[in-house]
Amino acid sequence: MTTVYDLINRDLHCSCGRTHRCDIEALKIGSGALDALPDLISNRHILLVADANTYPLCGDRVRALLGDRIERLCLFEGDGILVPDEAAIEKIRACMSDKTDLVLGIGSGVINDLCKYVAFFAGLRSGIIATAPSMDGYASSGAAMIIDGMKVTYTTNSPTLILGDVDILRAAPIEMIRSGYADIIGKYSALCDWRLSELINGEYRCPFVYDLVLEKTNEIRSAAKKLVARDAEAVGLLMECLVLIGACLTLLSTTRPGSGSEHHLSHYFEITGLIEDKPYFLHGTDVGYSTVVTAALREEIRAVKAPVFSALSQESRERCYRAVYKGSWEEVRDLQNQAARYDHPVYESYLAHWDKVLEILGECPSADEIRTMLTDVGFDLPLFEATYGTEKIRNGIFFAKDLKDRYSVLWLYYDLFINEREVERIERGAIV
Repeated sequence: MTTVYDLINRDLHCSCGRTHRCDIEALKIGSGALDALPDLISNRHILLVADANTYPLCGDRVRALLGDRIERLCLFEGDGILVPDEAAIEKIRACMSDKTDLVLGIGSGVINDLCKYVAFFAGLRSGIIATAPSMDGYASSGAAMIIDGMKVTYTTNSPTLILGDVDILRAAPIEMIRSGYADIIGKYSALCDWRLSELINGEYRCPFVYDLVLEKTNEIRSAAKKLVARDAEAVGLLMECLVLIGACLTLLSTTRPGSGSEHHLSHYFEITGLIEDKPYFLHGTDVGYSTVVTAALREEIRAVKAPVFSALSQESRERCYRAVYKGSWEEVRDLQNQAARYDHPVYESYLAHWDKVLEILGECPSADEIRTMLTDVGFDLPLFEATYGTEKIRNGIFFAKDLKDRYSVLWLYYDLFINEREVERIERGAIV
């Protein structure tokens, strides 16, 4: 059985014909792993980055273990959600010196992305001491930032060190454990989108990575009950799978194996939450809920036996952007103008492969199956709709895809079901 340790620090000459590589010099996951920290780090001028939630978990221990190797602490104080934006970037940069040789984070998604981003553009490497098994970006080379109010994923370097002490991870808030589980369950949706794009657009797909991610997703699915009991072995398995999937993204230099329509919806809920100053869930939690949504879309599409496609004018589309993305709508428009996907519809490809399209969509678990996977770990499914509302969710179904230049089932659904009535509905909702 392939493990994450088999994927790092070596050239993988793959059956797909390409050579893959993920450079993570030090990786340790297990009970008591934090004690190994001094032997895993040789750097002498370390900038330690944490926030008010993560530092109390092990910050003093890290400083005691590394001693005078810690050059300075950059601590984000306050109880609010830490946003990886320009202000956070500048706070970390202001704590660096000319001697800084490693940016080491204590935390999970946001802290990890901030450290990767700042380190990369300073010509350094980053490391992360994980505090929750909450998302799959630990080993990824991508850093998801909020720049000018929009979510932008930058290609950086994967961390040179990833340390996951299971004793710390299993004590994380249960919603963060659920979030990591849901982030992996979302791979059913992402992998289906990958296969669909291979068929419709001729996109490259690596069978080795595809099969490995699917295998690990099935493995985590079967560990649901042990995860909510905080079983040490199950939490360690979850962390290993999260790191493995992130490593797969780095191996291929694309997030495609781990991110599709369910992630686009998650980004949409986060971005619109920031724009409207309204609450949103943890990233992985939103991914889980959104996987139910995308599974339902696949079922709706599969009921279409004789497809008829529709389109909006650019003027109508921009009216929707204004209503959905408010003051940030022009950035969404510019991204899609640059991508030019609207200029090159793939209706003929749909028609030529419709039976195969339906077959691929049918390989994804049903919405009911996904619901069961989530309720197995305690997800409150009615809370999702109560938090966002049916109108906002419907808007995301049609326009979350526009936040990225990537094909997914959201494009197919749009091509089948968008119409001027939807435009009017979206505009009415924005006025209210």
